[in-house]
Amino acid sequence: MFSAERLLFQPVIPAANAIPVIFAFPNEYSVGITSLGYQVVWATLASHPALNVSRLFTDQSEPLPAHPELFGFSVSWELDYVNILGLLERFEIPLRASDRQDSHPLIFGGGPVLTANPEPFADFFDIVLLGDGELLLPELITAYQAVRGASRIEKLRHLAQVPGIYVPSLYHVSYDVPDGAIAIIEPIDASIPTQVEKQTYRGNVLSASTVVTEHAAWENIFMVEVVRSCPEMCRFCLASYLTLPFRTASLEQSLIPAIEKGLTVTRRLGLLGASVTQHPEFETLLNYLDQPKYDDVRLSIASVRTNTVTEKLARTLVKHDTRSITIAVESGSDRLRRVINKKLTTAEVIEAAVQAKAGGLSAMKLYGMAGIPDETPEDMEATVQMMQDLKKAAPGLRLSLGCSTFVPKAHTPFQWFGVNPEAEKRLKYLQKHLRPIGVDFRPESYNWSVIQALISRGDRRLAPLLEKVRHYGDTLGSYRRAFKEMRGQLPPLEYYVHESWVLDQVLPWDHLRGPLPKTTLLKHRADALKQGQAIAV
Repeated sequence: MFSAERLLFQPVIPAANAIPVIFAFPNEYSVGITSLGYQVVWATLASHPALNVSRLFTDQSEPLPAHPELFGFSVSWELDYVNILGLLERFEIPLRASDRQDSHPLIFGGGPVLTANPEPFADFFDIVLLGDGELLLPELITAYQAVRGASRIEKLRHLAQVPGIYVPSLYHVSYDVPDGAIAIIEPIDASIPTQVEKQTYRGNVLSASTVVTEHAAWENIFMVEVVRSCPEMCRFCLASYLTLPFRTASLEQSLIPAIEKGLTVTRRLGLLGASVTQHPEFETLLNYLDQPKYDDVRLSIASVRTNTVTEKLARTLVKHDTRSITIAVESGSDRLRRVINKKLTTAEVIEAAVQAKAGGLSAMKLYGMAGIPDETPEDMEATVQMMQDLKKAAPGLRLSLGCSTFVPKAHTPFQWFGVNPEAEKRLKYLQKHLRPIGVDFRPESYNWSVIQALISRGDRRLAPLLEKVRHYGDTLGSYRRAFKEMRGQLPPLEYYVHESWVLDQVLPWDHLRGPLPKTTLLKHRADALKQGQAIAV
């Protein structure tokens, strides 16, 4: 599979005494090589002469060093932890950082899962990189070179001084009682920073694919990051709050040069970002892609802001072999959207559908959510009504609604809320009322949402539980079985998943500083509830 890759960078020849590194994606090659984050980090490492980097996937690998000094993982999906543990075992590396010796490599990890809340996995990693690789990777390499010959603990202590590098073993967590709330999180001594701050790259040259291959899950696609973060700041949204501030790629310095380079090796282009069409020069970018020389390019755009869907955008997508557009609406209720700070009305959703059809698109995919805090049965009825209105306003446009369950995420204003146990019934309600009217309703698994919430709000006590579940199988029943076996050693499943936490309790990630302080998140939470109560009266 590696032989089919077309590289858009030139790996350097490692120096004679280069540091042997394994950089892994804990899933199959086709999945990992489609991750833009993995591609960019690999290219960064492979471009440094002080490193000799080998890639590893669960089904493929390049020739691997016998004695790696650094062993890294890019983590994009929570349940991939199973594969991380499996790969460590394959290399006879102890699963727990506390059991490793000087002869073992330092296990480091990064990516959205670990940046959001690394605590459930803290026992498995020596080092966690919090934030953007553009800043963290050069610092990691430089810091490691300075202590390469030192003992393991000396290396870790030195690396812990680098902003954004989190060494979990150098922090102690104590609890009120073994199965109670966290009492305090503190460094083991005064030489270790009390907080680790996520690092944020603020430049205007964003990421682009470093490799294109027919074996990727998105075959032969060249991806370019148009924007990073999102200016809308929906109260539940990790992609917005964790990655603030909103940044846009420079059209002249970043986007156009990257696209021109990528289209020399493929004719499939993906524009990535949480809110691509809110780039201030998006119209100019569309005009650029409308040139005759790009008529044969297949264009894909990530989810777009609903009120930016125009007939021109639709026509451009159709011209470039795209037949559908994706928008996130969360709910059909204007009231509930105001609660979550979704600056969008049902009238604008309907107008987007009209524009999409007028421009020649044949389908529209919508994303919704069930169990949002302050949600009522009337809000679910409003979602059904919205889909009916869409069918009337744009007859013939195929409509699908993908619907997930609200899951609380760290560093967002809704991190204190639990998963609504009624969400499963509400998903079934939508299915019952939408499929008969011709809407393709695609609910995500409620059980998966429970597991996702457990990991997103988990603390270090989950590590032994995750090891147990790994052998039982990744089902909700396996998690319940493991909780039952560990009763008295950690809180029950319901504490992590369904309970709304008190506002002054210590959160598992309180020692890891995100873009906004807790006081600001609390204010945003209060604003959301105030909005809901004011409208409901």
